[in-house]
Amino acid sequence: MNKGRKISGGKYHKQRKLKLHERTGQERKVIIRDTKQKQVRVIGGNKKTVLLSATQANVIDQGKAQTVEIKNVIETPQNIFLARQNRLIKGAIIETSIGKAKITNRPSQEGQVNAILVKE
Repeated sequence: MNKGRKISGGKYHKQRKLKLHERTGQERKVIIRDTKQKQVRVIGGNKKTVLLSATQANVIDQGKAQTVEIKNVIETPQNIFLARQNRLIKGAIIETSIGKAKITNRPSQEGQVNAILVKE
């Protein structure tokens, strides 16, 4: 059977269009470049600061946080090709000026990059 077709061959038609909050938003690809943020309107008229690119991360080491420079993305568990594109996503291992760190937040949803230092 063809997808979206009745057994007789006729088409199924949608009952209604999608509402604004049901639509998928534009994908935000956070990469290593000069820091760039954007304000996005969300449900209820609230504002959310999203990250488009970043060069710095807040890294926690033994309970103390410090801001360090991001040098490179070493690996991403979701997809190896995202590491090649230097995409900053949750769970990615990044190389910083003080060592390797793992990103613990979602930079595309929040306005910063948070990470914890990884023991080597």
